[in-house]
Amino acid sequence: MATITSAAVSIPSFIDLKFSAAGSAPKPAAMRITASAAPNLDLKASLKDISVAVVATAASAILATNALAIEITLGGDDESLAFIPQNFEVTAGEKIVFTNNTDFPHNVVFDEDEVPAVVDVSNISMSKGETYAVTLTEKGTYNFY
Repeated sequence: MATITSAAVSIPSFIDLKFSAAGSAPKPAAMRITASAAPNLDLKASLKDISVAVVATAASAILATNALAIEITLGGDDESLAFIPQNFEVTAGEKIVFTNNTDFPHNVVFDEDEVPAVVDVSNISMSKGETYAVTLTEKGTYNFY
């Protein structure tokens, strides 16, 4: 149910009216009404607002978890063949994202003899702009080249 509360009413003035005998129909008087809707605070609107807040909070949490990933660049801005940064530490479950920053294919190869069994040690060949992400769940030292 909507409620309209009138804030102002403008009533036309009939001063200096002239009668015309030409038989034309009189023009209807104009009236302007300015109204503002009163806020409607019902249960349905409140539940909608709560659901919007819950969705926004969940989206923020998801985006915040992506911030826990570390990004490694494959190749420097000067086209050097290097991992930047070369040394880093991550906690178990933290994602490592490798991004190729060069104009030619580059790869990530984990040293098969020094990697826990949960890591896929296959070669990853990437073109410029491609990424490879891995989440390490076992504590240990991982050497890659």
